[in-house]
Amino acid sequence: MSVTLSLAEAEALATRALINNRVSPDNARITAQALVAAEADGQGGHGLIRVLSYCEQARVGKIDGRAVPKISGTGAARRIDADIGFAYPAMELARETLVPLTHEMGVASVGIFASHHCGQAGRHVERLADEGLVAFLYANTPSAMAFHGGLRSRMGTNPLAFAAPIPDREPLVIDMALSVVARGKILSAKSKGEAIPGDWAVGADGKPTTDPNQALAGTLLPIGGAKGSALALMVEILCGALAGANFGWQASAFLDAKGGPPRSGQFLIALDPAHFAGANFAGRMSELAAVVAADGARLPGDRRLIARKCAAENGLGIADDLHAQIAALAGTA
Repeated sequence: MSVTLSLAEAEALATRALINNRVSPDNARITAQALVAAEADGQGGHGLIRVLSYCEQARVGKIDGRAVPKISGTGAARRIDADIGFAYPAMELARETLVPLTHEMGVASVGIFASHHCGQAGRHVERLADEGLVAFLYANTPSAMAFHGGLRSRMGTNPLAFAAPIPDREPLVIDMALSVVARGKILSAKSKGEAIPGDWAVGADGKPTTDPNQALAGTLLPIGGAKGSALALMVEILCGALAGANFGWQASAFLDAKGGPPRSGQFLIALDPAHFAGANFAGRMSELAAVVAADGARLPGDRRLIARKCAAENGLGIADDLHAQIAALAGTA
């Protein structure tokens, strides 16, 4: 059974739950908007289920729910200290900084450190593409995958995302974890009591598993074997060594209230097409989209647009038990 809420109702409920658990109103609003957007796009692992762990972590101080991100740097390179708060306010500050800076400079970047789970990576770059920019996001996460040939989980699933504007339609968005599957999907399967495919992860014994609990205790498998592992290593360098965040093996889990703040990182790069292809860019992107459609294919990320439209028209179906838990945190149960 489930409860259906409009997007506005879901945002209001999540916001109240966060405020009731030591989160400032501004941070609660920004965070709730991101969680509901993920839920609407069909990314439940980054959606409302996170309200539960976020509230628990804010209560014990693993997340500082009242933190205000701080920016420094000059020219086209900036750093943001998330100050062990939620990633979403830091990402909002990065967006507000990058849009005018990139239009001015042509290329600009922001490294974020002392951060937390940034949720649906594609949303952050899509919002930059809505402003006419081409954008990349890299995010390192707590250890979940071994280095290629290694035996211990060291790197995170380390998602990366890319977005580019296309005339007369929503931006192209590519969003992927560098594991075979995002850890959030395993978390979602666990919450629903569902099995997972046997090629997603190995348990602590090193053997493939269909049990999400064993998968979360073991090691996720990288996409493309050694190539996926190398890409995850690249993300560790950008977010850990360059932005100054913890490496994956130094970060505590995003999923529970154990340990100190994870102090993970994100790295964003934005480009203004006007400084490169100029007026030709829009036409080239339209041509690309037309060829994809002519071949009977779809652009990456377009499935989210169908889910988003459905959620806007029909609301979000939230499992009864999850709704009850969030309502209890919000004080409306």
